[in-house]
Amino acid sequence: MMQAVEDSLRRLQTDYIDLYQSHRDDPATPMAETLGAYDELIKQGKVRYIGASNFTAERLAEALDTRKRAGLPRYESLQPVYNLVQRADYEQDLEPLCRKEEIGVIPYSSLASGFLSGKYKAGEPLPSSPRASGIQQRYMNDRGFAVLEAVESVATRLNATPAQVSLAWIAARPGMTGPIASATTPDQLRDLIGGIDLKLDDDALATLDKASAWQNGA
Repeated sequence: MMQAVEDSLRRLQTDYIDLYQSHRDDPATPMAETLGAYDELIKQGKVRYIGASNFTAERLAEALDTRKRAGLPRYESLQPVYNLVQRADYEQDLEPLCRKEEIGVIPYSSLASGFLSGKYKAGEPLPSSPRASGIQQRYMNDRGFAVLEAVESVATRLNATPAQVSLAWIAARPGMTGPIASATTPDQLRDLIGGIDLKLDDDALATLDKASAWQNGA
């Protein structure tokens, strides 16, 4: 970890990293050892805050408890998978913990690997994309297309794009700091930025919540 931080500082040409995240949990390493290494980096001024990515609620709770007992830094943010068609894993256990502990949430895969951009259509050929086959297996089913239909109906009514509506829904969720989404062109970037500016009304939120409720299957 120490060498990885030094390498990052050199590539970024900076003296410190604002937020350094554990990309994936390592159950084989004691939590106190990981947080102790972060403590050293923070004391050296090379890292300001730390975050966790892809942690279960159980392991995140363990990290918070270890931090309290040992006087070590705590994870200030969580980066989980979260979007309109993949809600259960976060909302069932992680959301209550993050809201209770006031941990910032910066979800990734906010557009379900592009499925919620609206470019995937039922009965039509898959786009030419390395992600297409994975999206087909994970999201292109009755429930996924029902969620996408609700997104597109809201987008039409609000004169927005499906991607903007999907991001705005996440931004409107309680406890959310902000969604993460990737862009490969300037037009895509402008589209995504529009999603942060978009404010969904009560009818839009109710439509999206009903279509995507994880009690319905995800």
